[in-house]
Amino acid sequence: MSRTIFLDTGPLGVITNPKKPVVTVNALQWAATHIRAGNRIMVPAIADYEVRRELIRLGKQAGIISLNAWNSLPSDRYVPLTNSALQLASELWAQSRNAGTPTADPKELDCDVLIAAQVLDYQRVQRLAPIEIIVATVNVGHLLQFVSADTWQNIMP
Repeated sequence: MSRTIFLDTGPLGVITNPKKPVVTVNALQWAATHIRAGNRIMVPAIADYEVRRELIRLGKQAGIISLNAWNSLPSDRYVPLTNSALQLASELWAQSRNAGTPTADPKELDCDVLIAAQVLDYQRVQRLAPIEIIVATVNVGHLLQFVSADTWQNIMP
C-alpha cells in the first residue's frame, strides 16, 4: 500500500535548505526512499506559506528558489488551499476550542488546523483511507487531534 505524506513546516524547511547540512541530506534521502517505495510527498499550501514568509523576511533568495524547485517536482506535489479546506479548518478550530484542546492562541491563524484541514480535504477528494495519509512533522501533538502524524524520521516506507 502506498501512502501520501504531507510535509509540515519543519520538515519542509529542512528538505528545502539550500545549504544542505547533514539533516537536509538525511531528509532528502528519507524522501527519496519513500518516493522509490511508491509513496507520494505532498506540500500543503499553508506549510509553503509558513516557510516562504520567513525566507522572504530574511531575504534568503536561495531558500525561495529551493522551495520553489521542491514544490514543482512532481507537478502535483503542491496542494493549493481550497475553500472546502478553509471551511473544514473553521470546523476543526471550533471543535478543538470547544473540547478544550486548542492548537494555538485564539488570535493566531492556527496553521496546524489549516494543514490538518488540507490533508483531510485531500483525503476526501482523492478517496483515500485514513491509513493512506500521514503528516510528517516535528509537532505531533497538535496534528494528532485531527489526522495521523509522526516525526518525519519515524515514518518508514
